Amino acid sequence: MKIFAVGLNYDSHNREMRRTFEASEPVIFMKPDTALLRNGNPFFLPDFSDEIHYETELVLKISRLGKNIAEKFAHRYYDEITVGIDFTARDLQRKLKEKGLPWEIAKSFDNAAPIGDFIPKTVLPDINNINFRLDINGATVQQGNSRDLIYSFDKIIAYISRFFTLKIGDLIFTGTPAGIGGVSINDRLEGYIEGNKLLDFRIK
Repeated sequence: MKIFAVGLNYDSHNREMRRTFEASEPVIFMKPDTALLRNGNPFFLPDFSDEIHYETELVLKISRLGKNIAEKFAHRYYDEITVGIDFTARDLQRKLKEKGLPWEIAKSFDNAAPIGDFIPKTVLPDINNINFRLDINGATVQQGNSRDLIYSFDKIIAYISRFFTLKIGDLIFTGTPAGIGGVSINDRLEGYIEGNKLLDFRIK
């Protein structure tokens, strides 16, 4: 099982991070399966970072084998969706970027990809108009809508499949909107799609 993630996919987040360039194609990176955190298990703050940031994202689950998928057929390759967190060791990432070095360890460490319960995409009226949000300790800290994606779900799937064979169960984190921030011990994170709570865990 592979975990793909898309960077720079919401204008609001790009402005938030003061990025001055535009990506002409989707920006893709990967996380190992050891990054998954499921079933409401707690996230333990690692000892190698003092600045762990949440990035709330819609996550697609691939439902059929595919390679070089045409964009017009991409909607056939996923049938479930949830909300997830792309945890980032921001201080570590910043240091690595300043040196021009790869920064996988800042994004792909153990448990850096919590995911919620999946729901069928058919229960959502419009896959291109999905509201999602993250609450921390009962207060909404981040919210977004799939209509604001720079690259749509179908474009992402088509692009990734040019380089990687997609297999059943692969996951795609589709990007984060503005509103990222840090987490602390005892925080409770709850993720929602259209008012349905799908993700609920604590920071330890």
